[in-house]
Amino acid sequence: MNLANRITLARIFLVPIIMFFLLVNLKFPQIKIDEFSITYNQIFAALIFIIAAWTDGLDGYIARKRKLVTNLGKLLDPLADKLLVSAVLVSLVEMDKVGAWIVIVIISREFAVTGLRQIALLEGHVIAASKWGKWKTAAQITAIIALLINNFPFAFINLRFDLFASWIAAIITLYSGFDYFIKNKHVINFNE
Repeated sequence: MNLANRITLARIFLVPIIMFFLLVNLKFPQIKIDEFSITYNQIFAALIFIIAAWTDGLDGYIARKRKLVTNLGKLLDPLADKLLVSAVLVSLVEMDKVGAWIVIVIISREFAVTGLRQIALLEGHVIAASKWGKWKTAAQITAIIALLINNFPFAFINLRFDLFASWIAAIITLYSGFDYFIKNKHVINFNE
């Protein structure tokens, strides 16, 4: 269990903590500025989510820099990412902050690409992360943060950045999924 894998595991363990702050009413007071309001729960959840999302880049950097890339890390890292994003998005649906259809699109794409990667692995191929996969991750994290913090600071100028970011995340997520399947269609044997 090297440092990179420990960081990845820490990201997994942060998921229930984020969900706790999002879904359990701790009766903390709200912060209100004119029409804008946010709970301390949301602030704590957003800060922990930002730290968890940051560790995604950190564990990969450490693994490559120190030559600590392991099969366990290759398995845990994408799993940790999917758990983090999926859990927070489902929580945001429960909080009525994002449409369920957007979350279904995002989670479905994650399952589909994971399945493709598993098939490729069984065929002896490794599907590396594409630039669209990285854009997808950045778009999802941006949208989630905007939703977690109630569209701050854009709420003050009546700009629905959170909604816009959610749509962009869904579109890039769909496109990146199609991109993976088109570029890796050779690993799928439809005759079996």
